[in-house]
Amino acid sequence: MESRSHHFHWMKAEAFQLEDFDRDMVGEHLLVAELDDKVVGFVSLYLPDNFIHCLFVHPDYSRKGVGTALVDATIQKMNPPLRLKCVSKNDKALLFYKKKGWVQVVEEGPVSERYWLMEYQ
Repeated sequence: MESRSHHFHWMKAEAFQLEDFDRDMVGEHLLVAELDDKVVGFVSLYLPDNFIHCLFVHPDYSRKGVGTALVDATIQKMNPPLRLKCVSKNDKALLFYKKKGWVQVVEEGPVSERYWLMEYQ
C-alpha cells in the first residue's frame, strides 16, 4: 500500500485498501522482486491478453533496476505485443516505459481519470 500511495501521490491515501488488491489480482499472474528476503516490487500480468495490470516498486528501491528487472521478466514471460494502461498524471512511469521501448497508443478515460494505452512490440 505504501508503494501505491507513494506513486499515486495525487490520490488520497485512504483510497487504497488491501482488500482492493486481493480483488484486483484474481486470475492474474504475479512476478515478485525480492532482495534480502524482502519484497521490493511486483508486476501483475493478465496472461490471456498479454496485459500488465500493475507494476509497483517500493519507494526505497526506486531507480535501482527493480522495475527494469520486472519489465524484462514480463517480456520473457509473455510474447509481444504487450499492453498496459498508465495513468496520464504519472509522468515518472510514462517516462520509464518510453525509455524501455513502450509506445503511447491512445489516451482514454474521463478527464479526471485519464490514462494512456501503451504497447510494446
